[in-house]
Amino acid sequence: MRRKAQRRHSHFYARCAHWSFSHQQEVEPIRWHRERWILAGTALLVTALAGFILPAWGSAMRPEPVATRHDVLPLTLPKTPALTAQAPLAEDWQAVEVRPGQTLSDIFQDVGLSLADLQRVMDAAGPAAHALHNIRPQQEFDFLLDANGALIGFRFDKDPSSRAVLRFDGGMPKLTIQARALERREHVAHGRIESSLFAAGAKAGMSAAMVGKLADLFKYDIDFVQDLRDGDSFTVIYDDVYRDGSYFGEGDIVAAEFVNQGHRYTAYRFKKADGNYGWFSEDGRPLQKSFLRIPVDFTRISSGFSVARLHPILGRMRAHKGVDYAAPTGTPIHAAGDGVVKYKGWMNGYGNFVVIQHNGAISTAYGHMSRFAAVRLGQHVAQGQVIGYVGMTGLATGPHLHYEFRVNGVQRDPQSVTLPKPEPLPPTQLARFKAEVVRPQLARLKALDDTLKLAHAGSLARNDD
Repeated sequence: MRRKAQRRHSHFYARCAHWSFSHQQEVEPIRWHRERWILAGTALLVTALAGFILPAWGSAMRPEPVATRHDVLPLTLPKTPALTAQAPLAEDWQAVEVRPGQTLSDIFQDVGLSLADLQRVMDAAGPAAHALHNIRPQQEFDFLLDANGALIGFRFDKDPSSRAVLRFDGGMPKLTIQARALERREHVAHGRIESSLFAAGAKAGMSAAMVGKLADLFKYDIDFVQDLRDGDSFTVIYDDVYRDGSYFGEGDIVAAEFVNQGHRYTAYRFKKADGNYGWFSEDGRPLQKSFLRIPVDFTRISSGFSVARLHPILGRMRAHKGVDYAAPTGTPIHAAGDGVVKYKGWMNGYGNFVVIQHNGAISTAYGHMSRFAAVRLGQHVAQGQVIGYVGMTGLATGPHLHYEFRVNGVQRDPQSVTLPKPEPLPPTQLARFKAEVVRPQLARLKALDDTLKLAHAGSLARNDD
């Protein structure tokens, strides 16, 4: 800036060049590097003055600090217990899941144990060992082995709500029964038959096992092979079982309604006076009828009841006084009702043949068995008990069950004969059944049915638009 001013006002500087504080000697013009030192010094002086003056002024304006009072209170701390022993390490239990076809001895050998170890477990389990006699796939057993592979612990489910724990690491085997928390979670499902019952159940979110339970409830009234029609519907309230917070398996049906060809059938679970549960219709009659309508799981009816039929082997017309249910060889055959085995053996034309006398008037007959079950002549059998297995012994062209329903020795059509109705609950139990079960569950089923009807109507209206 000085040089620029000198250039622009050179005439002024030439006129005033003789100005000086000293006239005795010629003053050398100030050079640029001297000006820089002067400016830097001035800036340093201003900075130093600001550094001393401003803090002093701030300290003078700050109020005197007031001392804060602190009260000291005694605090009693809990005494820390002395560690007398090291915390036990978590035990490494080895879980084994049963595979189809496996036996308990197979499982023990796979783990590296001997049959002597298995016998030791059976002996130590005592009455709880009955749970080990019939194991099933996906069942779980837990083993605890020491460093040498010797058995020191074994766990298994005694029943759904308790677990048996065996320990062999002491002097004597020790058995402990541990309770396990069971929880039931309720579900509601509704389905409409379009192709099959199982397809409708799967669409409604039901497992195949629960659909099977539904069919088992109404099997006395509905033939699920021949009687189902498109448009039939069902509504089910059922529960699933959770153990220790994890899914354990299907529970039971609490209430159900099935509409088949316009006929409505109901089922309600009820705890009877003897403490056992049963399923009853709305009028209090047991769903379990005195007789099974069909005593075998079949694929088709190969021949119906007829007074005149061309015999496939003999080639001549003769009466067929029973119903033939085609099924694979070895399919279990069940007793249609409670009764006594009146005949067991070979019968011409029938092959392996069984007759059960149910009362003074009614008997049932079963033919063409491949083999008999473990039943004896004169033995009392219960409804649903296996009495034999499907085959094609005697005059038969394929494996099937020939089933007869006899009244006073005369064969009647098993598909159309009127079966005797079971007796309803006693009056006191019937009143409790209707008050505690039927009314609340029927209200739930009706509310759900109304909701579904509204939803269906809304869906039809949208489709019309």
